[in-house]
Amino acid sequence: MSLTPTQWLIGGIAALIIGFSKTGVPGAGILAIPLIASLFVGRSSLGATLPLLLGADIVAVLLFRRHARWDELIRLAPSVLVGFALGIGAFLLLDEQKGTKDLIGVVIGWAVLIMVVAQVIRMRLGDRLTLQSRAATAGAGIMGGFATMVSNAAGPIMQIYLTSQKLDKMAFMGTASWFFLIFNSLKIPFYIGLAALAPDKPFFTAEGLTFCLILVPVLGLGTALGRWTLHRLPQRAFTIVVLVLSAVAAVRLILAA
Repeated sequence: MSLTPTQWLIGGIAALIIGFSKTGVPGAGILAIPLIASLFVGRSSLGATLPLLLGADIVAVLLFRRHARWDELIRLAPSVLVGFALGIGAFLLLDEQKGTKDLIGVVIGWAVLIMVVAQVIRMRLGDRLTLQSRAATAGAGIMGGFATMVSNAAGPIMQIYLTSQKLDKMAFMGTASWFFLIFNSLKIPFYIGLAALAPDKPFFTAEGLTFCLILVPVLGLGTALGRWTLHRLPQRAFTIVVLVLSAVAAVRLILAA
């Protein structure tokens, strides 16, 4: 690895944030995406992030597996796969042309902001406004599948959707942990297949995998800090933190263009 000490510090902060978000405060994790993207070029940044995400997903599932709402996961699955297909199509058609990544980030950012606003209105109006329709489920699933495929950035979309389902924080964490473990794992064969079509643009590299391996202890520290925080955060504060961090991350994606 040829990273400088400053770059390793950035990587360590990103790993800490990923672990913290998976077990404590959802919404923070997306802040790690641009940090790792500053260390690795193009698709390799996705491949350098995914193992860290999966490691934290496994810990989260071990902690919260009994609290998952499988009915929500089953409802989301078909539309998430549609989003996967759209993401694969984006890679095949655009092939990381100049400006493509920024455009995708802008679309995701605005989608998240719209969902944040809708959720805030729902909190003010109560049951007079709901995001529980089939259309809302399909929209969240498609956007989430597309976002995770092209940028590992599905977190805010799924967090806003799951929050709108009125899940308590343990059910939220259990459902989210299974969602991300399942669909992050499913991305691996697709990334390998896309890399086979463009060997000069791999997702997984020796440098990226070594980077992840070295940062495993930091990732573990992040999950421990997140777990400690979760049990000390009231339900309403938990929801507000999710919304605020999602909005901040969305603005960050838009302004990065």
